[in-house]
Amino acid sequence: MQVLDHVFKIEDSSKKDNILEIVADKYCRAILDTTMYKPKSVMEIAIDAKIPLSTVYRRLQSLEEQKLLWTSGEINEEGKRMFLYKSKIKGIKCNFNRGQIEVEMILNR
Repeated sequence: MQVLDHVFKIEDSSKKDNILEIVADKYCRAILDTTMYKPKSVMEIAIDAKIPLSTVYRRLQSLEEQKLLWTSGEINEEGKRMFLYKSKIKGIKCNFNRGQIEVEMILNR
């Protein structure tokens, strides 16, 4: 049985620019990669991706603004609320052809 990827084409030019900025940022790419299959806390992301904690917080804000992350919460053993983040995308396809940029996101289902 073949599983087809769900692809979403971005039409808005400013949204395309924002997505391309995220793809160009190594920290955003690392966060999307480490959260692709399992939701993770900020601390888990920082450790797994080897990114400073302050950088993780800043990049998470950018990724959330572009709606590229699912955010959920849970309460840990100490009773503190902890947010978990998971990538909404598995990949991004970009094509530059005759002055036009096409951007498609492969959704993470």
